Formats: sequence, structure tokens, C-alpha cells
Amino acid sequence: MSESKEIKTLTGNPRNALIKLSIPMIIQNTVFTLYNIADGIWVAGLGHEALAAVGLFFPVFMLFNALAFGLSIGSSSAVARRIGAKDLQGARIVATHSLLIGGIISILMLSSVLYLGSILSILGAEGEVFRLALEYGYIMIFGSFFLVYNNISAGLMNGEGNAKRSMYANTLGSILNVVLDPIFIYSLSLGVVGAAYASVLCLAISTTMFFYWFYSGKSSLRPKKSKWSWKIVFDLLRVGVPASFGMIAMSVSTMFINRITLDVGGDYSLAVYSAVWRLVQIGFIPLFGISGALTVVSGAAFGAKDAAKIESAHKYALKLALVVDTAILISMLLFAPQFAFIFTYTEKGSVIYGGIVESLRILAFILICASFGITSASIFQGIGKGERALVLTLTRVSLQVIMAYLLAISLSIGFIGVLVGMVLGDALAAVLSYVWIRMTIDSLFGSFKLQKSISSAK
Repeated sequence: MSESKEIKTLTGNPRNALIKLSIPMIIQNTVFTLYNIADGIWVAGLGHEALAAVGLFFPVFMLFNALAFGLSIGSSSAVARRIGAKDLQGARIVATHSLLIGGIISILMLSSVLYLGSILSILGAEGEVFRLALEYGYIMIFGSFFLVYNNISAGLMNGEGNAKRSMYANTLGSILNVVLDPIFIYSLSLGVVGAAYASVLCLAISTTMFFYWFYSGKSSLRPKKSKWSWKIVFDLLRVGVPASFGMIAMSVSTMFINRITLDVGGDYSLAVYSAVWRLVQIGFIPLFGISGALTVVSGAAFGAKDAAKIESAHKYALKLALVVDTAILISMLLFAPQFAFIFTYTEKGSVIYGGIVESLRILAFILICASFGITSASIFQGIGKGERALVLTLTRVSLQVIMAYLLAISLSIGFIGVLVGMVLGDALAAVLSYVWIRMTIDSLFGSFKLQKSISSAK
């Protein structure tokens, strides 16, 4: 097949590929997270009720993002494995199927607008917080079409090793969002609804850029007409569905954590948790960038039946994640007051300053634990064993909720117990995930060697 520069990088030295692919992913994740923090800052200026409202809708948004993200990961893995096997036409057919399935997912998301009020009530929203969350949520649901295709397109681009274009589109969208937020929220006096309008508009712009690249031939994966193939659909869904359920599980666990937090600390603690979690997400920026690159690099290596590349990629990715996240952890411990200030710059927001400082210095430790679980899950997704990645994710979030409940409610420690429980739960999951992925990689050496022996004999 005719190989582009990006494909040659993807199928070359795994360490070089990880660096070249992860840097654009880290940059776009950095900009997106900064936007997410900026979005929270602008909303925080409206008062803690507005911040709590966005925090309550966040698990619902995660459910939507889970469906889109799952197909993105499934597409990325399927494309990378076909490229590793030198099958570019097969990769193009995968792209076509991904885009078609995206349309089905979009319709499912839009139908949820009928039940939003009931969902928010179940999550514990009341009074003004309920009203604000409902208004914000309606706009975000109607913009879900762009969310789906933005995720799918980014996954396809990453799968062919073209992470730079994903970076360009999503970085532009995030920067525009930061600029438009204060205009929509304050200048146009739209309040929390303005934040939703800004988000949807910027997603639409990014999605338009992706579509231009696909259909203008700028990508090697220009959609190709083909017959509907259930084999390809199964291949996409074997990785995509577990990835979606993994994110849904994280969303559900967030709902439980929110509920536990409300029960032990009320709106005040929920606002603190919402702000702190946004800050901790800074540490996930390099981790998700590295793990995204690890998925496609291990996928290409799996397609080429090269276990040594998979092992090398995993070890290198884990080392990078631990070094960077340790540095971020230390920064958060030392500069927690400065981080807290960005959410408490108004008189209304200042009441949660002390809570943010104390909570950040606890929850930030989850970054080290998460490095093990997320990189392990990325390998499983890359080699097409999405169900194993799901087991790891379910283990992580279940242990987080269980430990948070035990400490916060059963042992009556309160909100601090929620934070400590989440860290302890993730630490236990980290040990289990590392042992399992090492056993899996060792088994691939024997499996590939046996396949090559049989092929040579024939």
C-alpha cells in the first residue's frame, strides 16, 4: 500500500511513534482541559449554585461522551490494526462504517431530552440548581450530534497516525470556547445557558474541519463506498462498546460520588468537589495523550504480530506517565492555594476556597494510581480485547465508590472520606491492572511465535 509519512511513523519505532503521536494529543488535551477549567471559572462567577448545576449535569454529559468516545476508540484501534497489517483499503471501509454508526448514536442521544428532568431529579437536583441544570442540559443535548462526530473523526485521524490534524481542530474549538464563554455568559447576559451555547458552537466548528479533511482527500481514510459488513461492525463494537461502558461506568460512579458528597456535605461540598475534580483533570492530560498514542501504536504492532513492540511501547508509556504525573502531583501539593484561587475570585465563590485547598491535596494522589490502570486498558483496546479494558475500568470505579462510601458514611468521616476512599480504591485497582497486562503481553510472545511457526510450515 502507499504509505503516508504518518503511517510510516505509526508502524516504525514504537518509542518514537509514542512521542510523535502523544505530543499532539497532549497539546489538544491541555487546551481542552484549560477550556474546561476556564468554563468552570466563568460559571463560578455566577455563584456556587450555577457551578453545582453544571456539576450535576456533568455525569449525563459523560454518558453521551461515552457513546461517542467508545466508537472513537473502536475506530482508532480497528484502523491502526489494519494499517499495521498493510490493509489501507480495509481501514477506509472501517472509517465509512464508523461514520454511519455515528448517525445512529446521535439519534439515541437526542431522544434523551424527553427524560432530562427526571434524570436530574434522581441525581438530587432541587430548586435553583435543578432549574439551571435543566436549562444548561437542554442545549448540550441538542448539540450532541457534533459531539459524536467530533469524537469519531478524531479517533479515525489518530488511528492513521495523523494526530496533528486532530490537535488543530480540537485546539481551535477549545480556544474559541474560552473566548466565547464570557461573551455569551456575561456580555449577552445568558448566564449558565451561555456556556452551553458556546460549547455547542465550537464543537460544530471543529467537526466541520474534520469533515473537510476527510472528504477533500487530506486524510488517507477518505470514506469509501462499501457493503455493510457485520464483521467490521463487530470489530468496531468489540472495542467500542466496552470503552463506552467503561466511560458510562465512570459516569455512574461520578453520580454515586456526587450523591454521597451531597449526603455528607450538601451543595457546598459538591461545589468543592466539582472544582477540585476539574483541577485534578490537569494531571490526566499527559496520561490520556500517552494512552491514546499507546492504543494506536500497540494496535499497529498487533496487526504486524510484533509482541516486542507492544511490550516496549507499554513500558515506555508507563514510565512517561509516572514521571509527568508525579511532577504534576508535587505542583498541586505545593501550589494548592494558587490553584484554588482561580475558582474563588468572586465574593460568592470565595466561601469554598479553604475546602478546595484541602481537598486538592488529597485527591491529587489519584493521578499516580490511574497511570497503571489507564495505560493497561489502552493496550487491551489496541489489541482488540476491549472487554478486558472494561473489566479494568469497572474494577477501578467500583473500588472508588465502595471505599468512598465506607469511609464517608460507614465510618462517618464525611467529605474527606470521599476523597481518601477514591484514592485508596484506585490504588488497589492499579496493582491488579499491572499484573494482568504483564501476563497478557507475555502470552502474546508465545501466540505470535506459534502463528509464525505454523505459517512457515505451510
